Amino acid sequence: MIAIRSVGIVGTGSFVPPSILTNIDIEKMVDTSNQWIIERTGICERRISSPETTASDLGVPASLAALQSAGINPEEIDLIIVATSTPDMTFPSTACFIQNKIGASRAACFDISAACTGFSYALETGRQFIATSTYKTALIVGTEVMSRVLDWTDRNTCVLFGDGAGAAVLQPVADNYGILSTSLGADGRLASMLDLPAGGCIRMSGREVFKVAVNTMIEAVEKVLNNAGISQEAVSLLIPHQANIRIIEAMGKRLNIPSERIFVNLQKYGNVSAGSTIIALDEAVRQGRVADGDIVVIVAFGGGLTWGATVIRWGGVLISEK
Repeated sequence: MIAIRSVGIVGTGSFVPPSILTNIDIEKMVDTSNQWIIERTGICERRISSPETTASDLGVPASLAALQSAGINPEEIDLIIVATSTPDMTFPSTACFIQNKIGASRAACFDISAACTGFSYALETGRQFIATSTYKTALIVGTEVMSRVLDWTDRNTCVLFGDGAGAAVLQPVADNYGILSTSLGADGRLASMLDLPAGGCIRMSGREVFKVAVNTMIEAVEKVLNNAGISQEAVSLLIPHQANIRIIEAMGKRLNIPSERIFVNLQKYGNVSAGSTIIALDEAVRQGRVADGDIVVIVAFGGGLTWGATVIRWGGVLISEK
């Protein structure tokens, strides 16, 4: 019988392109206003890549920062999983491009497509490889160049998204630490609410997506906490998908989690799809918002329709495993 190991995040990193597109800039492009965007979404600005930049280009500095945080070398990586809806190519995988660019020559590589829920899906997939001792070290990357797939004449979608990448290193951790529970879900019947046709631009039915997003993310959080035997009051930090401040506020109210225990950075970056929650997690860690033993909950929602939540007890790094 295979012994199941506890698996945790031992390092994080993120990267966003330097070019900032503000709401004032967008006012000059489409029929909208800074006030309308802030009131409806909470977004003030987003980062936009240069035309030649690819998802792997964004993923590389995020990956290197995560490796530095974890104190490991690229050669130690056994597996790279990239979550993206904007891959460099149909194939090879964006993971293969990142592998080559960072020198992780030993790593197996593949991509996952689950839209904004991609990092949650990739995190759980990577966890299972390590939990079963197939691999020891995995690099999980969420990276997007959403600016390439936007209709910049559609004021309902072009104001929402931005570019960026985040990465996490997974390794075995001490018992009762790390990823305690994960819940993933999908409903393909609702796929037309939020989609990206091949060669086209993002399409979204905003009101319908809003309602489903709130309900499914709340249910996912409640499920993982219940499975882990943890109360909502014990949550140290909730890191929700950074899509819309009204969705986040509605979640916090219904879960009875106060705003000071919910991490929000969408005002700076907008919706970075698969990069959203891992960029937020990295920022929270670097700001000192996460301490050893804290209960962290990550939850996301995206096209598919897909959703997922993960509850983590932070810390428990095994020095002997390094």
